[in-house]
Amino acid sequence: MLKPTQLRVAIVGGGPAGLMAAQILSSKNFDVTLYEAKPSFGRKFLLAGRGGLNLTHSEASEAFLSRYGPSADFFREKLKRFAPDHLRAWCDNLGIGTFVGSSGRVFPESFKASPVLRAWLTRLQEQGVHLKPGCRWQGAKNLSSPGQASSAGLIELEFQDRTGTEFTVNSDAVLLALGGASWPRMGSDGQWLRHLRQLGAGCREFQPSNCGFNVDWSKSFAERYAGTALKNLKLKAGTQEVRGEIMISSYGVEGGGIYALGQALREEFQENPTARLVLDLKPDLNRDKIIHRLAGQRSKDSLAGRLRKSIKLTPAAVALLRECFTGEELSSPDQIADAVKNLPLTLTGTQSLERAISSVGGLKLDTVSETLMLQSFPGVFVAGEMLDWDAPTGGYLLQGTFATAVCAAEGLERWLTHTH
Repeated sequence: MLKPTQLRVAIVGGGPAGLMAAQILSSKNFDVTLYEAKPSFGRKFLLAGRGGLNLTHSEASEAFLSRYGPSADFFREKLKRFAPDHLRAWCDNLGIGTFVGSSGRVFPESFKASPVLRAWLTRLQEQGVHLKPGCRWQGAKNLSSPGQASSAGLIELEFQDRTGTEFTVNSDAVLLALGGASWPRMGSDGQWLRHLRQLGAGCREFQPSNCGFNVDWSKSFAERYAGTALKNLKLKAGTQEVRGEIMISSYGVEGGGIYALGQALREEFQENPTARLVLDLKPDLNRDKIIHRLAGQRSKDSLAGRLRKSIKLTPAAVALLRECFTGEELSSPDQIADAVKNLPLTLTGTQSLERAISSVGGLKLDTVSETLMLQSFPGVFVAGEMLDWDAPTGGYLLQGTFATAVCAAEGLERWLTHTH
């Protein structure tokens, strides 16, 4: 039996999933090489940290699991194996303290991604990981016959370096962590999809997730209120409701409240050319209370003045009411209360993959085993956003990515130990 130090592992993709897998497998004394197409590692990870790196969330486990929607069963055991507390302990082990914010979200104390990434790469170098930036994966050879990748029993991977030179790497096992298709300039361009499709892997086309949605605003509304946040709303799409905030943009709406309803809105777009989003601008006030407060206002005051004084509605929220309803539809306290509690927005489409925070699509979940090895290709494991799962922002994306990396790395370790 070969010793771990004699077994070669190729990890393709230098984002969070690839970095985590490299750390785990190198700690087990495997000979690990990490390949990344871009000149440096963790570019999208750094992008995620621009507004404060939201690592995970502190809410109860069942509520946390529910954020993964149809993928919850897929994640149930994975999030037990690598839960939010494990992620915080991992940060502590790197010398990075974390804290829980007022919203329950978990951040590094520095509130930045760069210190985490620097400590992480230092740890990988200390553990002997061979870091190979500027190497773009071009596919794999001879994987159509499972377990017979080459005459030497090794899996062959093809790469191209920054000069355009092609080269082949032989490894005892492979872990692919090439990401989805959002923010392609950061490295996750989804080009790997065609390679795996050519090998017969089951895949689904990428769609934008955690993205903005288009609304046909009037020119005056868009010019005046683009960049304005509407906070403490209740949002509804289909049968799903969430509390959150939205940001008005020149093209439509974006923000955490919108992202949490992304799946429901995408489903509606599959059936119709538009989707309907309903806002409750004052979820803590019922309709009767709003009517009562409005009735106490002087009728000669402007609508904006009455709404500001009675229910503290912001100028942007008042403008949104006027954008969506005619003056006749806002002529009585009853009508105004109905509009405040049920403001409909017609969404005409999504922003592009290039502008999305994440993507949904990629490898279908039934193409991988419980340990995230491709069913058709023994020795090839996958992790992260290559897999067809979805989650909203708020720490759930990174937590899911880390959990799949841990699962795939441990599965790869067991597979190599068993087969060698």
